[in-house]
Amino acid sequence: MGLLDADLRIKSIIDVPLEKLSELGIDSLIIDVDNTVTEWKGRNVEARAKEWFLSIKEKGFKACLVSNNNSGERIASIARQLGIPSIHRAGKPRRNAFIRALKILKSKPENTAVIGDQVFTDVFGGNRMGMFTVLVDPISSREFIGTKLMRLLEKLVLRDKKRSRSSNERN
Repeated sequence: MGLLDADLRIKSIIDVPLEKLSELGIDSLIIDVDNTVTEWKGRNVEARAKEWFLSIKEKGFKACLVSNNNSGERIASIARQLGIPSIHRAGKPRRNAFIRALKILKSKPENTAVIGDQVFTDVFGGNRMGMFTVLVDPISSREFIGTKLMRLLEKLVLRDKKRSRSSNERN
C-alpha cells in the first residue's frame, strides 16, 4: 500500500465505522473541515453530522478539526458547534499540524485516524505519520480553485488504483 492509498474509502463522515476503528485500537480522530464536515466556506454543520460528532464522544473517541483554511474564526466557530478543538492554516500534508493535533488529543499515530476528502493532503499526510486514513467523498463540488486542480490529479491516482485492483483480481 502506498502513501496515496487510503485505508478506507467511504461516502460520508457519518459512514465512518467507529466499531471497526475501535477494534483497531483507534481512539482519536483528526478530521478535515471543508467538504468533509461542511461545504467549502460553510459555517453550519448539518444535523446528521452534529449527531455523528455526539456519538463519537459517547463512544470514547477524541477529535480535533485540522484545516488548511486560513479563516481561524470560521474553523473555531465550527469547532465550538461540535465541542472539539481545532487547528486552522494547518499546511497539510506537512507533519507539523498532525503533530500539533496529536499533542492536543494526547494520542499517538497508531491510535489515530485521519478523515478527509483529499488524497494529497489528508490521506498522504496521515499515511506519512503512520495513521489510519479514511477518504470520504467531498460534500460539494464547490471548492477552492487549487483544490479543483488537485482533484484532476486525484482522479488519475484513484483511477490507476482501481485499474490495478481490477487487473490483480483477474490474475
